[in-house]
Amino acid sequence: MAGVLPQLGGDTFITDGGLETTLVFRKEMELPCFAAFPLLESAEGLELLHSYFDAYLALAADHGFGLLVDAPTWRASEDWGRQLGYSRAAIADVNRRGAEFAEQVRSRASEDVTVVTSGAIGPRRDAYQADTAMTPGEAEAYHSSQLRTLAEASIDMATAYTLTNVPEAIGIAAAAAGSGLPVAISFTVETDGRLPSGESLQNAIEEVDAATAGAAAYFMVNCAHPSHFREAATGRPEGARGDPRPACQRVDEEPRRARRVRDARRR
Repeated sequence: MAGVLPQLGGDTFITDGGLETTLVFRKEMELPCFAAFPLLESAEGLELLHSYFDAYLALAADHGFGLLVDAPTWRASEDWGRQLGYSRAAIADVNRRGAEFAEQVRSRASEDVTVVTSGAIGPRRDAYQADTAMTPGEAEAYHSSQLRTLAEASIDMATAYTLTNVPEAIGIAAAAAGSGLPVAISFTVETDGRLPSGESLQNAIEEVDAATAGAAAYFMVNCAHPSHFREAATGRPEGARGDPRPACQRVDEEPRRARRVRDARRR
């Protein structure tokens, strides 16, 4: 199914610059667990989300780019939802409404802007620390419900951001394949171009491809300046995204992470 994605046809597509990071550091909003999906529940929240994406629609139109629009569902999986008081049914509804929101953004685009809608998938746990607790099978089981819900909502694809390890990436790619949904895998990398788990970017991509028969539509790189992974680049990555997204602690209680977010904003 990857071949149907317009961004694989050679044209330039842009993504947004990191919804949660922008809301916390530019809008000075409190986002418990760094989750933006509760904004879907109010008229004010929806207005804020639309204002955020309208700026990227205008940028795409001005420069003749396509736009990847992520539903605000990066934290909308069962474990994170439970921390925020959402039942399994409620978090499934959040994902459906996230897909509907992405479609609304597409309807606001000018005729010359191609919009691809994506369900944002996040790691089960921390976006910076290597998570070796799950096997690929456990990761597949965990992420399947969110991916099935997004697929049933007729979103174009899913994008898994800030993954720190290969087993979780394999599980997500397998779960997406099982749901019939194209998926992009985006790894968090450190300044040496390696994943927090210590693996090289190239090895990580090759392992995911080998374990899933190339199920990922393409790969991306998260939380890094291009100089961090230039030497590690392979023929497989199709994009980069520079927004670090911390886990469920207050950012000001984690100086290392807060510093990395501020550094990324200055680049």
